[in-house]
Amino acid sequence: MAEDKKAGKQINIDLSEEMAEGVYSNLAIISHSHSEFVLDFIRLMPNVPKAKVKSRVILTPQHAKRLLGALMDNVKRYEAQHGPIKEPEPNLPPMNFTPTAQA
Repeated sequence: MAEDKKAGKQINIDLSEEMAEGVYSNLAIISHSHSEFVLDFIRLMPNVPKAKVKSRVILTPQHAKRLLGALMDNVKRYEAQHGPIKEPEPNLPPMNFTPTAQA
């Protein structure tokens, strides 16, 4: 019976070839309001003074917290299998950098 309940909760997710390629990002800027979290994924290139937002994801606070938990769980499992993840060089902006809002 437990299998029947579990099978009923499966989600069929379609992943296009273009989306499956993914987008590389080496910086994330996170901002929030009372109703949403905005994650901007950016690619910084060496010796290029301007960077572009490559992807933006907007989440409810509840989904942001679930994402945080899922990331923490996956990092723990990754480190258990591959060893500790080294921290980046100190000259990079922090991943939780929150910019001042601009109009």
